[in-house]
Amino acid sequence: MAGAQIAWTVELGYGTPFLLGLGLSEQLTSLVWLAGPISGLVAQPVIGAVSDSSTSKYRRRFWIILSTVALVISTFTLAYCQSLAAFFVDLFDIGAGDWDEERNKRVASTAIGFAVVSFYVLDFALNGLQASLRNLLLDITPANQLNAGNAWHGRMTNAGNIIGFGFGFLPLAKLPIIRLLGGDQFRKFCVICIIILVITVWMTCFFHEEQERPTQHEKKSTFTDVLGNIYTAIVNLPKPIRRVCYVQLFAFMGWFPFLFYSTTYMGQVMAYELQREPDHDIATRTGEFALLLYSIVGVIAGTILPHLATRDRRLMAHRGDINEDAEVTRLRNTVHEWRVEAARQGKPLRLPVMPFLLRNVWTGALLFFSLLMFSTLFIATVFQATIFISLVGICWAVAMWVPFSIIMELLKEGSNPTPEANRRPNHTRNLSTSDLTRLANDERQPLLRRRSYNESDYEIPSQAVIPQVPLAGGTVLGIHNLAIVMPQFIPIKSSIQVALVTSAIFRIVDKTSSGFDIGDENTYLGHNGVAWVLRFGGVCTLCGALIARMVPPTPTEKAMRRRLGEMKLLEEEGMA
Repeated sequence: MAGAQIAWTVELGYGTPFLLGLGLSEQLTSLVWLAGPISGLVAQPVIGAVSDSSTSKYRRRFWIILSTVALVISTFTLAYCQSLAAFFVDLFDIGAGDWDEERNKRVASTAIGFAVVSFYVLDFALNGLQASLRNLLLDITPANQLNAGNAWHGRMTNAGNIIGFGFGFLPLAKLPIIRLLGGDQFRKFCVICIIILVITVWMTCFFHEEQERPTQHEKKSTFTDVLGNIYTAIVNLPKPIRRVCYVQLFAFMGWFPFLFYSTTYMGQVMAYELQREPDHDIATRTGEFALLLYSIVGVIAGTILPHLATRDRRLMAHRGDINEDAEVTRLRNTVHEWRVEAARQGKPLRLPVMPFLLRNVWTGALLFFSLLMFSTLFIATVFQATIFISLVGICWAVAMWVPFSIIMELLKEGSNPTPEANRRPNHTRNLSTSDLTRLANDERQPLLRRRSYNESDYEIPSQAVIPQVPLAGGTVLGIHNLAIVMPQFIPIKSSIQVALVTSAIFRIVDKTSSGFDIGDENTYLGHNGVAWVLRFGGVCTLCGALIARMVPPTPTEKAMRRRLGEMKLLEEEGMA
């Protein structure tokens, strides 16, 4: 995941300057940036559905390797697009030589063609890689470790940003081996990203083992069947996961304005502070520095905040909990032992503490994001704007961790019900899936799980028989990604992707269709539209925070809370 994010920085941090440097117009550059939302809309759900239907033990790693190969080819083509264009033009004897103006024009247009195609392949490959990595994480991670696994996912995402943007600041041309590659900084950076990506993907594929699924004697799925499965999954999406998707839809209506316009906002604040038009390069570098701090804060927050939701092992199910009576007996014996030990030490009995619910952490982060967006009403200096952008890294750390943890836990917990659950769907106890049995000779063998259902939580009819088939985890994660990218599919204007409401805000406040008009005499001075766009994003995330309150606790959290309640009752019984 870190290697994939470093590859993302090739496009996010250096894509637009590279395309403009090749001679592509700003209007056409906006069409290139359409590759991001289109690939997110298509690649992740399709790859998730196709890999879900596979029974191979390489169903996820196949797409990881295939996406990586496409990434390497597209990134290499980007790095050497001008040299490749010159080679093919000369191969077909177009023009008399490198002094021929007609030949040079053809080389330039061919280089642009290579770059545009490569960017689209890069976007689709990156979305396929990230989707497959998340699907692999869902498959191999025990339910009680999904929270920690997704926390590491968020940390690696921000760490990849730091490494990627950090390489952009290094003088790569002066490094002993890298300088032999020739070309500019962008070429050297692309080659470094390829090397890091290949190493990290090799580590992931070599050190993980997937389990082969039983072969179903059915006809081979066609592409139409895959699309039908995606549609069926969307229509029948469980209510808790559907609510998570609604939250993401509103949350990223707030996130995209910040991600697209934070650098521009820094330039406008700088112009307001100086009361004159600042140097464009200085304003851009200042914004990039603030984003680097934002990534660093994200890594720190992604390391600290997950401890608030760490699952206490004392509240988790044990392998001896073969039924409810066995679990209650174990809890009674455990509380008795704690009481005896506390009495021996002359201390009061202290029961475990329930960690923060994931939905509460998520709600808090969304509210904090809205508060930061509204704080732009009072920001007047570059220093204040830098602090503002940096603090948003806290919210981003939660956004890269909590929603994925919630969805994966819901998928994991509901994927393998047992016959006992089918016979007793009405029971009030809701035991979470836990690590019950692991084969001794292989740590990577699948865990045997059990759970019972609570009818009020999952709305299961009293006479329903739950089919014992795994949920389409990759498909559901792909649908979740649809909710993330959908805010980008509102009409686009100017050289940057902006929603219809955003464009209207710019027209009202700045009398332009975008917040960044390079052709204007004053690019930043006198413009304040970006600040209002950010505030609009804050309103959207407020709506997301309200919906987040309706996201139920995960089955593991419900079971932990129930066991803690049992312990408190047993403590009161002992005191009585």
